Amino acid sequence: MSEPESNTPLPNRTTPTWEVELLISGVAVFAMLQLPGWLDGVLMALEPRVNGDWRMVVVMSYVYAKSAAVVLAATFVIHLMLRAMWIALVGMQSVYPEGIRFDKLNMGPIQSEVERERASTMEETVERADNRASVAFAVGVLIASTLAVICVVFCGGMALLNLVAAGLGWRINVMYLFAAIFAALFLPVLAAMLLDRQFGARLPADGVAHRAIRAVLRIGSRLGMGVSKSPILSILSSNGGQRQAMLLFNGAVVLAMATATSSLVGLQRPEWIGNYGLFPSSDALEVETDAYDDQRDPLKARAQPYIPGMVVRGPYLKLVVPYVPRRVEAPMRQCAVDSSATDEARAAALLVCLGRLHAVSLDGRPLADLRYEASNDPRTDRPALLAMIDVRELAPGRHELRIARPPYSDRRARKNRPDPGHDRIVFWR
Repeated sequence: MSEPESNTPLPNRTTPTWEVELLISGVAVFAMLQLPGWLDGVLMALEPRVNGDWRMVVVMSYVYAKSAAVVLAATFVIHLMLRAMWIALVGMQSVYPEGIRFDKLNMGPIQSEVERERASTMEETVERADNRASVAFAVGVLIASTLAVICVVFCGGMALLNLVAAGLGWRINVMYLFAAIFAALFLPVLAAMLLDRQFGARLPADGVAHRAIRAVLRIGSRLGMGVSKSPILSILSSNGGQRQAMLLFNGAVVLAMATATSSLVGLQRPEWIGNYGLFPSSDALEVETDAYDDQRDPLKARAQPYIPGMVVRGPYLKLVVPYVPRRVEAPMRQCAVDSSATDEARAAALLVCLGRLHAVSLDGRPLADLRYEASNDPRTDRPALLAMIDVRELAPGRHELRIARPPYSDRRARKNRPDPGHDRIVFWR
């Protein structure tokens, strides 16, 4: 077989960045596919450690970061597919330069006429495939970078305000304060944009109103609300239609955030996903595997009391009760602790108070002599209470522990179904 004398060159209007696009997509796609799972683990590790507004920072950082990761992963996968289609079309053009030969297809004259009217030349088909890949790459990167900027601005601003409020001793809702600051910065810019659209052409250039609107719009441009700060979106809007571009952009952002939020719900309540409507579900009946250390996943299990396993064989039963700030910080502040006492005495008083909040009953009998020790969960490195329960006199068979828990301190964290006020652990002796 003789070698071809020359290779078929790429079309003249081929996007010059196609090689870089392929390189970035090929290298990053695997990392992006791993990133959402890593973010899940980070969230489940941090979320039980924080309370109130700090929990809002953690959760919103997760939602925005995972949304950006999902968008990037989908972008690189779609881009690789579109680029593969383009490469295939370029190859087919080199093998069959005549394109589609309608006279060789098994169809009637009318269908042949219709298909000829709709068909494009191979050059046009290849160019469209090339453009689709480049636009998909640009749109995906635009959406992901926008979500990343929102994450940094919103969550970073919330974190900064939390630090300031904690340093000054303020007892305020930081979320409302941030919303007020955000509105004060951006509402005037939005108002100036609307006034410019309606009356800008009729305002004299040397007038007060013209200068005021111009000054506000300059501030808005520096804050990132100007066209120059988003050249990709501006190019798409001006060439492909502003309404279509904004619909695509906003729709992709909403879809990505809905996906991240659904993932968060699935992590916290995995039983909600699936057709389990007829399965008997009740806190009074459910045996949660997260209550047993030999079955729970420390990265994804919620912070709840647990014992080593379902079957207890030794003379003592080890009970670990994780410290959950959202539940106990509010009632703990009401504990009567002498401010002039030593650190050891204060810690002992707080431990007694915390033990009352997590009172334990065994088979319906309160364990009044139960003593908690300050410890930690070794698999998650979070503070926890430790108690050793004497089970030497327990009869063989099924037994039930109930560990009291206070309600969540913030309304946003309450579940839809009623809180029974305790955690339940079933075990066998």
